[in-house]
Amino acid sequence: MDAVALKGVKKFYHDGEHVIHAVDGVDLTLKSGEFATLAGPSGSGKTTLLNLIGGLDRPDEGEITVAGINTTGKSDDELTRLRLHKIGFVFQAYNLIPVLTVYENIQFVLQIQGVPEAEHRGRILPILERLDMAGFEKRFPTQISGGQQQRVAVARAVAGNPAIVLADEPTANLDSESSSNLMRLMRMLNRENGVTFLFSSHDPLVIDRAERVIRLRDGRIQADERKDSP
Repeated sequence: MDAVALKGVKKFYHDGEHVIHAVDGVDLTLKSGEFATLAGPSGSGKTTLLNLIGGLDRPDEGEITVAGINTTGKSDDELTRLRLHKIGFVFQAYNLIPVLTVYENIQFVLQIQGVPEAEHRGRILPILERLDMAGFEKRFPTQISGGQQQRVAVARAVAGNPAIVLADEPTANLDSESSSNLMRLMRMLNRENGVTFLFSSHDPLVIDRAERVIRLRDGRIQADERKDSP
């Protein structure tokens, strides 16, 4: 099954008398298990396209299908359920809940998904171990580094077994070593657990590590490059 399929997707914004074509007729298919990035300069449409795929925004034209579900015409509640059960998000600002521990931040997603509590530890602890975060379960976000916080955000994104993880500039607030470690660990999750990743980034390190690079400019796909596995 395709993780994502877009057909003729467009998104317009009005700036006074001008119409800005943030996404302009994008056709794109992402298969399950891919490790891909949307690349391009600021204003190229990367984040807008990621938000459209994630159901955080709606297209003005075209169709978007995520994990076999066509999102066209879905209600806000239906899109919320889609995001909860089919999509994991990793944001550049981490978005961890400061009053919850590392374990509780990840557990929160499982709780709202309705996963039985008896299954929580069995899901959470192996992911933390794979992300080199074993032993940090009881720490709060303020007690760990930025790179570690971003790993917790990745763990939270994948704990719910989503069809795809969308990561918007995930290395933007990290130093080069933390960025490299994060990409290595996400690639491991991709290869060994089959997690599908789609990034939005202009970071050369992210682009270099991606298996597929979809280059955007002015809301359109300029190139779609597949590489040998890095």
